[in-house]
Amino acid sequence: MAFRAVETQIESRLLSVEELRARLRQVGEERYHHRHPFHLLMHQGRLTRPQLQAWVLNRYYYQSRIPVKDAIILSRSDDPNFRRAWRKRVLDHDGDNTPEGGIERWLRLAEAAGLSRERVMKCKEVLPGVRYAVDAYLELVRTRSLLEAVASSLTELFSGDLISLRIGALRQFYPWLAGGLDYFEARLHQAPADADFALQYVVDHARTRSEQESAIQALRQKCDILWAQLDALYYSYVEPAWPPPGAFHPEEH
Repeated sequence: MAFRAVETQIESRLLSVEELRARLRQVGEERYHHRHPFHLLMHQGRLTRPQLQAWVLNRYYYQSRIPVKDAIILSRSDDPNFRRAWRKRVLDHDGDNTPEGGIERWLRLAEAAGLSRERVMKCKEVLPGVRYAVDAYLELVRTRSLLEAVASSLTELFSGDLISLRIGALRQFYPWLAGGLDYFEARLHQAPADADFALQYVVDHARTRSEQESAIQALRQKCDILWAQLDALYYSYVEPAWPPPGAFHPEEH
């Protein structure tokens, strides 16, 4: 009984800032999608053009939902300082009149891959697994606490290294995509500031051990959502390569 009491005290102890940051980063090291076989094939130059086309087309659905996700988070905060900082994310993807946004840059990547922007924007050929995973992300930020919604965005803590690796691999192995890499180059500068703000928010607002664990779990779920999208792509276009009815079929393009 005494041992259990001590164990309970440890489990309820508030993590220090350093411990919380370490726990969050541990999630990324273990579960971020940089380790997924589909990404490993991409970075080794082992994907075919149709497989890359499938990735670009399906990933667009996720890209198009990012400003929707951020608008939901904006709507849930009563703090004007938070909203002023967070609305930058919407503009980064939607653009702001003259400056183009990430969605437009992704459509240029699609065109470089040999897909028409009209086809990609319709989202009719998105894999069901990708659609379900992305929609689950919107549900997370809509229904969970604001703290958890913000914490789920912390995958940006780990994206910098992945994006740098991806840019180099795409240039080396898929030179025909060279005209469409602006999206990744822009994110190298945008993501670090976004991640720093979100991390500080989580550190400041996770005031109990339960809230800290909820934030960690939300980040874990976001990593699962990213991984699930690649699972669907791998199954449909790599092994066993069985895209479902209605999904993008390379031989039909």
